[in-house]
Amino acid sequence: MENNGADKGGNQATRLPTRAAFRFARARDDRQTEIAEDYVELIDDLTTRFGQARAVDIARELGVSHVTVFKALARLRRDGLVAALPKRAIILTEIGHALAQRARQRHQILRQFLHAIGVDPETAEADAEGMEHHASEATLHALQKLTARLMAEKTPSAEAKETK
Repeated sequence: MENNGADKGGNQATRLPTRAAFRFARARDDRQTEIAEDYVELIDDLTTRFGQARAVDIARELGVSHVTVFKALARLRRDGLVAALPKRAIILTEIGHALAQRARQRHQILRQFLHAIGVDPETAEADAEGMEHHASEATLHALQKLTARLMAEKTPSAEAKETK
């Protein structure tokens, strides 16, 4: 019988975490990373479109309350991803901007792959949004190579065009 670190009296407080506990912890961390990536990407988009990103704009775009946005922004500030002054625009730090660019690149790789395998553009866009946060760098690299190959197969070669 597995003890899992419980003492002889059966005290559960001294148990060691199970593999499942580590998986759940990773999943929680992944969700926090996903939220951070979504926020910094949106802040970057709003800044590009309107010259600034405000909490009210973020709340409207995400369909969440301003309280939810303020809590998320506090985490992003704590993690060094944004800077903001009260009643002012939210500004991405260099780290936040780099994270937004990387999230956008991951999204593009996945959207292009889905489109290359025949997924319609609207569905590819929506699915890439969910997948971008969970694909490893190795997977993204492999998908990028496969997408290039698939697109090359779909594109008629210059010779085939000339023979027509």
